[in-house]
Amino acid sequence: MPTSVNAGGRLDRLPIGPFHYRIMMLIGIGMFFDGFDIYIAGTVLGVTLKSGFSTLAENALFISATFFGMMLGSFGTGFLGDRYGRRFSYQFNLLLFGVASLAAAFAPNMTILILCRFAMGLGLGAENVVGYSTMTEFVPARSRGKYLGLMAVCVVSGLPVALLVASFVVPMFGWRAMFVLGGIGALVVWYMRKNLPESPRWLEAVGRREEAEALMQKIESEAAQGKPLPPVTTVPTVQASGQLSSLFAPPLLSRMIVGSVCLITINTLLYGFVTWLPVFFIKQGLSVATSFSYSLLMALGAPVGSAIGALTADRWGRKPTIIGSSLIAVVLGIIYPMISDPLLLPAVGFALTIPIYVLVALLFGIYIPELFPTEVRLRASGIVNTLGRGATIVTPFLVVTLFEARGVAGVMALMIGLLVLQIITVWAFGIEPRNRSLEEMKTDESSAPVLKEAS
Repeated sequence: MPTSVNAGGRLDRLPIGPFHYRIMMLIGIGMFFDGFDIYIAGTVLGVTLKSGFSTLAENALFISATFFGMMLGSFGTGFLGDRYGRRFSYQFNLLLFGVASLAAAFAPNMTILILCRFAMGLGLGAENVVGYSTMTEFVPARSRGKYLGLMAVCVVSGLPVALLVASFVVPMFGWRAMFVLGGIGALVVWYMRKNLPESPRWLEAVGRREEAEALMQKIESEAAQGKPLPPVTTVPTVQASGQLSSLFAPPLLSRMIVGSVCLITINTLLYGFVTWLPVFFIKQGLSVATSFSYSLLMALGAPVGSAIGALTADRWGRKPTIIGSSLIAVVLGIIYPMISDPLLLPAVGFALTIPIYVLVALLFGIYIPELFPTEVRLRASGIVNTLGRGATIVTPFLVVTLFEARGVAGVMALMIGLLVLQIITVWAFGIEPRNRSLEEMKTDESSAPVLKEAS
């Protein structure tokens, strides 16, 4: 069997079809349960507190355990995924997350629940890294932004769905049922994904060329559906270093800086502003019911913003979309603290949520996985995601201090400062991956010409 696979060029010339839809559905459903489970905390902790199952201090430990687990999961899966493959990683983390979620449903006390949540966090953090990176390696360059952005829609849809499901399930069956739903859903997807293929790009990168060739022939046969395929796109054959040290030297060092700044910024926006909205509303004098109604309205901006990011990334480019959305968020962030009208407050908040989630789709789903070569993609993504998750550990303390000193305006000042830093960093050091092969960007630090779409 010929072994000159050229997996990247052959994958990039395939028409979007049933093969890609199957890959996207199986990875996307797993990512949805990832998002669903991240937001479970907000639906169960109030109930455990009210029933006496937990205390405020234990609730804080529960949240900290989640983020600490996600941070370690993001870091660890990078090394597992680059060493043992994408398929092993996304199956292992989904199984861990599903089993731990079911165990959480039967936790006899809060200590056991916190330990289960830490294990769930390991799987949640890993799924976020490996899911996006795996999809990046299958989708053609011309459509990569759209389909990776739609993966982000799957994740953020977990927020409003978790809120809506909890409003029916928790009153009838209690908070434990939420963990049962998340765990069963994850295990069903784990079983469905057992036949998902390994990444041919990764197989070729680690020297398993015969396996890569056999898999590419199978993929091409499925994608062709009996019709001739477009000619193979010529891509560079430069072999990027698979050594971890290559991440901290040119040309990848600047990409590590860009990725770290972006993920610290977006994680701080999410966990320093969006998840604190109910508290902000209540502190501003709104009732609990009104606070959650406003929060749910603003949460609907999550799938809207992510969908906008998915549909514009390939048309406008990654850098212009990131910079433009950041600028819009800065302007709305300046306006938001000045609003007191009960009708304008959720409206402006909804408008602010949209560019934040455009950034969620662009940064988590599209841009970060594209920055790094196949040989080190998961390790690099894992490291920058670890730094981003690490920011969530200190964010609550900063938010409380700023809110007590300056109110919402103080919190927004932090967000605006980070957004400005992100704009400067992406403009100065970011590369533009739109319509470019992953292989083309391995060692290129400049703006290279885009690939022509296969006819």
